[in-house]
Amino acid sequence: MGIHFWFVLLLLGLGMFMSVAAGKLTVTGAITGGLLGMAIYLGAGYTGMVLLGLFFILGTAATSWKLQYKQDLGLAEINKGRRTASQAFANAGIAAILGLLAYFFPVKADLFRVMLAASFASATSDTLSSELGIVYGRQFYHVLTFRKGTRGLNGVISLEGTAFGFIGSGLIGFVFGLGFGWSWAIGVIIIAGVLGNLFDSILGAALENPGYLSNDAVNLLNTLFAALSAGVLYLVIN
Repeated sequence: MGIHFWFVLLLLGLGMFMSVAAGKLTVTGAITGGLLGMAIYLGAGYTGMVLLGLFFILGTAATSWKLQYKQDLGLAEINKGRRTASQAFANAGIAAILGLLAYFFPVKADLFRVMLAASFASATSDTLSSELGIVYGRQFYHVLTFRKGTRGLNGVISLEGTAFGFIGSGLIGFVFGLGFGWSWAIGVIIIAGVLGNLFDSILGAALENPGYLSNDAVNLLNTLFAALSAGVLYLVIN
């Protein structure tokens, strides 16, 4: 094993320790995150690690932002935003699987990396739009009926939250471009991320609210949808 492998292990270990110490991850969440991070590194290298780190930093910052205000509204995450193993897998599991696919099938690595980035774009877009939309949104609408909805309810969106989601997806695309070069694939990633965020809201309204799906299942499916959307767009354009 080369020096890069051990360096990544060190980074992941430090990240796991600091995340638990700071109360951002449970112990099992940190272990799961470390394993997912290694799979992502194998397929997407340091850029993949940066994408994972960017999602985690933006997500935890958005979750913690105006936390007291969210608590007063009764809309703060449980465990004060500490992510569990199931939450870690729901947000980064698809990216880890795609990282392994890129590693074991290098001929298709470019495709799998775009799909990997799209899954992170969706996860980031969803987190920023929901967490910051709660704080800064003014008018809220049900995603299926477009009637006025209740702040923080699954399937309810706002213009401000949607804008934050687009920014989150754009940041993931920007980092992908820095790591793998500037191309039309960045646009694919951003579009797929926004579509994944929209799909999350639809699932929330149609299946999570009635109790058919858990929040973790919805998060996993929105990243899968974004990855598949990016894969289709990539193959069509390429």
